[in-house]
Amino acid sequence: MSLLWMGEHDDLDRELVGGKAHSLNRMHALGLRVPPAFVLTTDVCRRFYAAGGELDAEITAMVRDAVRSMEERTGRRLGGTERPLLVSVRSGAARSMPGMMDTVLNLGINAEVEQALCALTGDAAYAADTHRRFGEQFERVVGTSAPTDPWEQLIAAIGAVFQSWMSPRAVTYRKHHGISDDGGTSVTVQAMVFGNLDETSGTGVLFSRNPLTGEPVPYGEWLPRGQGEDVVSGRYDPLPLAALAEQLPDVHRALLDAAARLEATGKDVQDIEFTVESGHLWLLQSRAAKRSPDAAVRLAVALHADGVLTTDEALRTVTPEQVNAVCKPRVSPEAKASAPLLARGEPACPGVGVGRVVLDVEEAEDLADSGVDVVLARPTTDPDDVSGMIVSSAILTEIGGSTSHAAVVSRELGVPCVVGCGSGTLKDLAGREVTVDGSTGEVFEGALALAPCSESDNPALATVTGWARARAPHAEGTPAEIVAAARQVIAEEAAAQPGAVLLTS
Repeated sequence: MSLLWMGEHDDLDRELVGGKAHSLNRMHALGLRVPPAFVLTTDVCRRFYAAGGELDAEITAMVRDAVRSMEERTGRRLGGTERPLLVSVRSGAARSMPGMMDTVLNLGINAEVEQALCALTGDAAYAADTHRRFGEQFERVVGTSAPTDPWEQLIAAIGAVFQSWMSPRAVTYRKHHGISDDGGTSVTVQAMVFGNLDETSGTGVLFSRNPLTGEPVPYGEWLPRGQGEDVVSGRYDPLPLAALAEQLPDVHRALLDAAARLEATGKDVQDIEFTVESGHLWLLQSRAAKRSPDAAVRLAVALHADGVLTTDEALRTVTPEQVNAVCKPRVSPEAKASAPLLARGEPACPGVGVGRVVLDVEEAEDLADSGVDVVLARPTTDPDDVSGMIVSSAILTEIGGSTSHAAVVSRELGVPCVVGCGSGTLKDLAGREVTVDGSTGEVFEGALALAPCSESDNPALATVTGWARARAPHAEGTPAEIVAAARQVIAEEAAAQPGAVLLTS
């Protein structure tokens, strides 16, 4: 199948529709508020590349029919000047690749539509802001100025999102994570809701549990009068989730209720993107949360204790690489007490990184290739920085919060990260050797002495390793090696019982 609507199927094949559309369909099934959306499947992506990077006539006709159906469902019209329909065009691979591929928001606007939005809302600033956002993002993603015809905008944006599957940053990311280039991405077209509309609008990200520490409490950020890209990009410093509870308590309660339901059905900690439009909550994405190595171990134990996961399922959520990272030495308290503190920000991924501060991605790659440990420091990161983030021992940003691009990607990479150190605070560190403590958000002068870490220091690690030893009693070696052996036993048993369903990390 080439085109599917969200909410019209009991379940969808993640390999066919990608993680985003799969999650939208799941939220529809739970009765949660999700804007209307349809998805062009990964089959279409393969057809697109086979046709030399073009949408064929059959797919184009399907998209036209789908847009007409969306207009009927919303009571709005693409390019209309009475009740305009604006849409987002988003990528969606089967395996989450946060920030690696492209998105276009607010598509369908032009000068006439801007005037219509102004007339409808009485807010010229909102209409102009929406038009500006679209123009800037379209040019950045598609590479040309936006045409005035919304249909031409849509076809160009769909093609650009498919093209982003083979962008250098996406290819680099997949190579690092051992993901095949063959899968392709889907493209989801969804009716826009506007976090930038008024004083009771905004956008945010919620984790059903803390992805940095593993604490069993909701964690997130909220940006009034913003759109989703504002938070993820790290170009703005959002507010803590408590600010949403204070400003819009009913929305906050509804959000936490949705998070609990999604965690229960997804059997994992959820990363939820949401928008509030004039006091109404809309959910735009829910996926298994990227978490720090420390949090991965603690969350496995907590989800098992809560009855969400069996022991085998809990072991499958923890990778040997995460266990190895948890076992690495930490900064010695004595060394920290006497070291000059150079910068401080918000912890985004725990752990310790030592290296030379560099401000440029290419320099980071060159130095790393020559055997130099580097700490990448940027005002904020974007997908084009991923190749430098992969080779760094730690990542620092001047702006952005703990749900920004830098924070999310660093947690998946298991690289210590500190965000929001303050505008202009990092450029003077270039060339200096520093120690980054991602657990406390501190950056110290020099390479500090480290203290060893063991199972006795970490009850959650001891529990996970104990499970692994019970599943693989003959395994020997480090905790990471024992966990790897246990996961192999579980995988072999699953292969022998085709009906078994196990979580994958």
